[in-house]
Amino acid sequence: MTTAPPAPSFALESACALAARHARAAEESACLHPDVVAALPETGFARHFVPRRWGGAAGDFADAVHAVATVGESCASTAWCCALLAAHARLAAHLPEEAQAELWARSPDTAIAAAVVPPSGRLTRVSGGWLLTGRWSFASGVEHADWILLAVLDEGPVGPPGHRILLLPRRDVRVNRTWDSVGLSATGSHEVEVEGAFVPEHRSCLRDVLMAGVGGPDAAPCHQVPYPLVAALLFCAPALGAARAALDAWVALAGARGGAADPAVRQTLAACSGDIDAAALLLEAAAQRADRAARVPRAAFAPEEAARNQRDASRAAALSADAVSRLFRSAGARALMRSNPLQRAWRDVHAVAAHATLQPGVAAASYARTVFAQVGA
Repeated sequence: MTTAPPAPSFALESACALAARHARAAEESACLHPDVVAALPETGFARHFVPRRWGGAAGDFADAVHAVATVGESCASTAWCCALLAAHARLAAHLPEEAQAELWARSPDTAIAAAVVPPSGRLTRVSGGWLLTGRWSFASGVEHADWILLAVLDEGPVGPPGHRILLLPRRDVRVNRTWDSVGLSATGSHEVEVEGAFVPEHRSCLRDVLMAGVGGPDAAPCHQVPYPLVAALLFCAPALGAARAALDAWVALAGARGGAADPAVRQTLAACSGDIDAAALLLEAAAQRADRAARVPRAAFAPEEAARNQRDASRAAALSADAVSRLFRSAGARALMRSNPLQRAWRDVHAVAAHATLQPGVAAASYARTVFAQVGA
């Protein structure tokens, strides 16, 4: 199968080749291969949403989604880590200027991990900042990160309770290697633990700032987009890439056993390739919707666009997972071999589709609310 060339703001060829070569070993070791980790800075993901004043690209969502899906064709775990390198830098761009300087003054390719949903831990207010203690789950890529964003409920004493995002250097957290998953096995989405770390005030912002986006005339378009509009886009893209890889593996299997003239094989090929292409179109449309929203005045933003994007990302994940399931069921015993990439794609796509931001019930409820609200129902 063919895909469009990657966006020119990314350099993916070397990293994709390495990711494909080491995909099985990465899965068995439950972490990305060191050669893949070493290649990540040159891909452009970490800098893609970094403000231009720090040497970043402040780029588009459509470019990022396409690039993540491209990496996903080689290794979904690598694509997941790439997606989060980009997404976490966009979150960090909402921090105060002093924190941004600590992150990016030397390089825009700083690797940032995060565990911000759900909030956890305990804050103690002290002079100049806070002491932070707690545990957070699912910090993907933390073992090769330089910094980490953590969310905690701030209960005072100043102002109403709210979720606060805190930035800590990687050395301030202990990684508990808890990630042992049947899918996305190499993402290293481990638990992290903090014991009384001091976090200065400038390394913090309220989650409401992230949700609303950065305002002001100097903010890049990608930083002005409300978080709900883009929350699910990058999470879904690895599944699209893995689904394309599954289709390629299935075609190779079917062709090798002389299935090209089999009507059942032809029907499976047409249906599954069509569903995967439909998923790509949905995700592309959602990303372009986000890019358009980034370039209009805040007052012109329509809340229903966020619900539409959540719906489309959820549907894209479901279409990808359903297509790969059908391919896997029809592929025969050879697809069960660990050496066959189809079985890994099957597990990875379902792991992506299980993510909280892609749940169909949540997406349906959000979309239905906006639709029925418009007719007063």
